[in-house]
Amino acid sequence: MSVAEAPSSGRGSAFAGAVGGDELTIVEPLIFDRSRTDRRAVRFPSASAAALASATAQPELPASVLRSRAPRLPEVSELDMLRHFNRLAHLNHAIDIGFYPLGSCTMKYNPKVNEWAARLPGLAESHPLDPEDLSQGSLELMWLLAELLKEISGFPAISLQPAAGAHGELTGMLMTRAYHRANGEGEQRIKVLVPDSAHGTNPATATMVGYQTVTIPSNERGGIDLEALRAALGPDVAALMITNPSTLGIFEDQIGQVIAAVKDAGAIAYMDGANLNAILGRFRPGEAGFDIMHFNLHKTFSTPHGGGGPGAGPIGVSERLEPFLPAPIPTLVTGDATEVRANAWAGRSTDGARFALDDDRPQSIGKVRSCHGNFGMFVRAYTYIRSNGDAGLRTISEDAVLAANYLRVQLHDTYDLPYDRLSKHEVVFSGRRQKREHGVTTLDIAKAILDHGIHPPTIYFPLIVEEALMVEPTETESLETLDHFVGVMRAIADLAASDPAALKRAPTTTPVGRLDEAAAARRPDLRHTVGAAGAPEAPPSAPTAEVPTT
Repeated sequence: MSVAEAPSSGRGSAFAGAVGGDELTIVEPLIFDRSRTDRRAVRFPSASAAALASATAQPELPASVLRSRAPRLPEVSELDMLRHFNRLAHLNHAIDIGFYPLGSCTMKYNPKVNEWAARLPGLAESHPLDPEDLSQGSLELMWLLAELLKEISGFPAISLQPAAGAHGELTGMLMTRAYHRANGEGEQRIKVLVPDSAHGTNPATATMVGYQTVTIPSNERGGIDLEALRAALGPDVAALMITNPSTLGIFEDQIGQVIAAVKDAGAIAYMDGANLNAILGRFRPGEAGFDIMHFNLHKTFSTPHGGGGPGAGPIGVSERLEPFLPAPIPTLVTGDATEVRANAWAGRSTDGARFALDDDRPQSIGKVRSCHGNFGMFVRAYTYIRSNGDAGLRTISEDAVLAANYLRVQLHDTYDLPYDRLSKHEVVFSGRRQKREHGVTTLDIAKAILDHGIHPPTIYFPLIVEEALMVEPTETESLETLDHFVGVMRAIADLAASDPAALKRAPTTTPVGRLDEAAAARRPDLRHTVGAAGAPEAPPSAPTAEVPTT
């Protein structure tokens, strides 16, 4: 049964599922079922005589664009609406509610000081179309953020425009294509190499830009097979896209040889920087020789993550790629950069400093995002970086790596560990032993974790690990939380051995039981059928209208 599908009994239930064979139709009615005719959440004041007089002078809208009847929206009071959406919100798991060890997604706590900064009136009310004279503070913040990202990554040039990590990848691949075309090799270089331990967005992005993707296998230690890489490199290769640390939670210890081989072949070395929080202050990709890397501000630098955004995926590039960066770029046009940075780090503005948007970039690939990008995310990321400082960012990496390795050591006897090496930000276990010996799958384990108030890890990814459980504790979790998770995982493994049928029924303590996920994905029920607005639903034989819901 799909998530939004209502069963035959309990009409209007927002969620439905089955637990132990019994239909569970609790939780929260649809807002349409709370609708009552003529109730209003907002009542607007009557128009003044002057407004009415002004309206009569305006041209009338043509009949073709006018509604024939009012939209069939629910009619509820403000209080009923507020309670309805708050109840729905509390049905979701969130990092502010409980542990969220979602591997490769870095679901860590977002400090509330970031939200305070983003809501400061001068920043929150800044408009991207404001003239530069009125945007100096916003332009300065973006320039300073780019300067910080340069220092952190070792790249000489930054664009803030991309709206997410995958969007940063797309931007990087478009720049790669532009670079090769500028060198007269655009038609020749048609392949992008992607290790099998990379994020799934890497081959998808390369394909979107028109490249053929070639998978490079991992070696027995979980690193890239260097001989396979060298054999695949040639004059037809445009780039290597490598996730480092990889989705196995492993840092590529052959990275110098990898970059050298790619450069020798005339290709672009692209690093997926989604897992940057594991190497802050320890490894600078630009300094190591990479040409392009995207940042995930919503992962590494704690801007809100999930729900589809808004995210931010700036990219850093080497000197040879810099001419192709998206335009415009926030630039310091008057003032000494060293002085401006020093004053900013001391909490002062610089008299006479002036910022502008550099749009004079003839080789630019153009805009990849309207205006500057998601400015509110820039404010949050800037606040986070400045709050932590250099030493704090190093500590973030140390704590993230320590937490992942703590779980690795505590659970390596309970679950299989395909690559038993020092982890970085995450550790990938396997539930193949539980499946082989007890018939309990990784999906069963993940559902059982829900019964303990913990969001499950990523499962069945990376694809090269059978029955994968991809756990990322992040640096923000306490030792007590990690110990609790260890206890939960051990208890689930014990239950798999003693009562596997119990795990097949999980979850049993959540508002809904185990749903038909395939049906929910393939046949989502996202519309509500009503009769007249605010009236009970019409019987099947009566005329009905479909109203989209969100």
